[in-house]
Amino acid sequence: MADNKYTKALGLIDQAHAQDPKKICINDEKIPYELHYARKMSSYLEKRDPNAPITLRIAIRAQHLRRWEIPRDSYPMTKVGYYAWRTRLKKRQADLASQICLDSGMSEEEADRVAHLIRKEDLKKDAETQVLEDVACLVFLDDQFEEFEKQHDEGKIIHVLKQSLTKMSNRGHELALEISMSKRCKELVGKALPGG
Repeated sequence: MADNKYTKALGLIDQAHAQDPKKICINDEKIPYELHYARKMSSYLEKRDPNAPITLRIAIRAQHLRRWEIPRDSYPMTKVGYYAWRTRLKKRQADLASQICLDSGMSEEEADRVAHLIRKEDLKKDAETQVLEDVACLVFLDDQFEEFEKQHDEGKIIHVLKQSLTKMSNRGHELALEISMSKRCKELVGKALPGG
């Protein structure tokens, strides 16, 4: 069966996510956070692009592959440190996912495409990279924003939201406004949207 290699790649990615030591409780069940995150990414992909090609589906699922192994505090807690950490993660996660693709029987071209997407190359020029960015921002808004909002002042929140929303497409903005969140968070998103 032709999709066995794709099913195998997705299974290996989820096995890696399942090793995340950080657990969260979802519906009274403790699950590894990165497995939860990957499932959210796939769920939002279905809303953003239900006909996405398999390479994008795999890249979406692998976007945070083994992220916990390089914690944020292993880099300086500065803006420069943050960007260095993110750059290293993208390269490493792309390399790990590419190897999983090859080990699963996918072609080198497919593995390279998955890596290209995870590195978010050609954002705003590559429609699939744009979808991945939209989905990542949507998951942030749905899964992490309420907690983020409690920890920071309004100026920082608006700044971070504007950075995220600027990277999104119009369709991403539409989906962002559909996310269920507190009235306060909705107001902040509204302020941060272009023209808000």
